[in-house]
Amino acid sequence: MKHQIEAGLMGLETDYLTGVKKIITKLEETQMENIERAAEICANSILHNNLVHLFGSGHSRMAVEEMYPRYGSFPGFHPLVELSLTNHHNVVGNNGQRQAIFLENVEGFGRVILSNYHFGEYDSMMLFSHSGTGNVGIDIALEMKERGIPLIAVTSLAHSKIATSKHSSGKKLYELADVVIDNCAIPGDAMVKIDNLETPVGPGSTIGNTIIVNAIKCKVAQKLLENGKTPKVITSSVFVGDEESKRLFEESYEEYWASTRYL
Repeated sequence: MKHQIEAGLMGLETDYLTGVKKIITKLEETQMENIERAAEICANSILHNNLVHLFGSGHSRMAVEEMYPRYGSFPGFHPLVELSLTNHHNVVGNNGQRQAIFLENVEGFGRVILSNYHFGEYDSMMLFSHSGTGNVGIDIALEMKERGIPLIAVTSLAHSKIATSKHSSGKKLYELADVVIDNCAIPGDAMVKIDNLETPVGPGSTIGNTIIVNAIKCKVAQKLLENGKTPKVITSSVFVGDEESKRLFEESYEEYWASTRYL
């Protein structure tokens, strides 16, 4: 009973699915306008044959990969995945988590990553960070502002507003973005309190991020069609059969290749 009272005060739950339902409800009640604004930005980039760049370090990489390439996805989204910041299967040893955590907080590294790419006139950027305070993410956000590239931030506002920026600018991601989408995860991310376990388990940010990117993806597809552009969707053979599925895969990859040639 004591833990249930403490959990309620901290915004924790005693059941993971209850926490997930609360995230979904809060997203629907508070974030749909921002999701719509983000979809407008993304559609504008793709309609001008430019790209929506996607970046997240650590486990935020999952939201990047959720957008493209996978079933039900289409070109126009460019995943920026830096393996030194996201390679999680080697927990220790070579490419271990200690190295990734260290690099994530090296100021200036984000600008080095971006130096590998060219950016188009109508490009946009979507940045994922639960805390919104890491140096690499802030580096990238600052450079997008300097370049005049529209910036969409997906972050936990509850966490970010009580956290301290690690960057010398003192900025947090939500303070730099043109559109801020709250993933509605609680501070600290893990949201389930278990009796006799001192610290919570069961992070919620991945749930929020996944809902957000797929909601944006669906809205962008609709906007592209309304403007005369049919997205090249990677489609399962369950819907179209083996041969057509292979053809659609190839079409999607070829269009992605063509759209990224200016990078």
